[in-house]
Amino acid sequence: MRRSVPSALAVALVLAAAAPSAQAQHRMPAPAPAPSGESLQGDQESWINDPHMHAFYAAAVAACAKGAAEADVPAFETRSFAIFRDFGASRGMRPEAMQDHLKLIPRQVIQIAKEDPHVLDTYDTFVAALFGPK
Repeated sequence: MRRSVPSALAVALVLAAAAPSAQAQHRMPAPAPAPSGESLQGDQESWINDPHMHAFYAAAVAACAKGAAEADVPAFETRSFAIFRDFGASRGMRPEAMQDHLKLIPRQVIQIAKEDPHVLDTYDTFVAALFGPK
């Protein structure tokens, strides 16, 4: 039985098929998809537009009327917790669960207002401080 020696053309074709083309080697990788900008917290817009958040903003403005350093923090917390409980009930949650979920927010708002007195100038600046920029 005679073995045939592969021709140079056959060898070249096999090697060419196995190796990536020079053009493919120099292509730039596809760019990564742009971040979607979605919040990990879910639907923020429904919270932002909710009347309870507007009431919380109004309570923060009233609490800081003489400056954040002069705010009656316990009274602001009491008012905030009532708003949070009503908010939770309006969303089908246990009122106490929503209050517990948001319990640190009133003091954080006071601290933010101490650091930036303009944060309570408008509802939009308040929202940006609490939820981040849109």
